[in-house]
Amino acid sequence: MTNWIITASRDHVLRAVEGRFIQAGHGRAFPVRAMAPGDWVICYSPRAEHPRGAPVQAFTAIGRVADGDPYQAEVAPEFRPWRRRVDFLRCVETPIRPLIDRLEFIEDKTRWGYQFRFGGFRIGDHDVEILRSAMIPLGMSA
Repeated sequence: MTNWIITASRDHVLRAVEGRFIQAGHGRAFPVRAMAPGDWVICYSPRAEHPRGAPVQAFTAIGRVADGDPYQAEVAPEFRPWRRRVDFLRCVETPIRPLIDRLEFIEDKTRWGYQFRFGGFRIGDHDVEILRSAMIPLGMSA
C-alpha cells in the first residue's frame, strides 16, 4: 500500500470530495495511474481558490482509493483529466504549521512548502498516522 499527498486548492478539493474522485497535476495521468485500491490519499490546500485565493495552508481531505481503474473525465472538449475513485472520510480541516516538526516528508523545516509544489507525492506510514490522527479526532466517526 502507498500513501499520497495531493496538492490542490480548497475549492478543487471540495469538488473532488463531492464527486468521490481525485486528480493531480492539472489532470495528468501520474500519480493517479500509480495509485492502487486501498492507498491513502490526503489533500493539502495552499489556497482557498485556484490560482490566487486566500491562504489556507491546511490538509483538507483524507480518503482511500476505491476499486476501479484510472479514468478520464470529460470536463470540456479540450480538458479530459485523469481521475481515480476515492472514498473520502469525514474529517476536520487541519493546519499544517503545528505539524511541520513531526512530519518526516518535510526534510527542511524552514522550507516546508517546497515539496507541495509538485502536485502529488508519496509519504510514509508514520506521516499518514500523524495526519489521520489530526484530521479524524477521537470520537469523530469516519
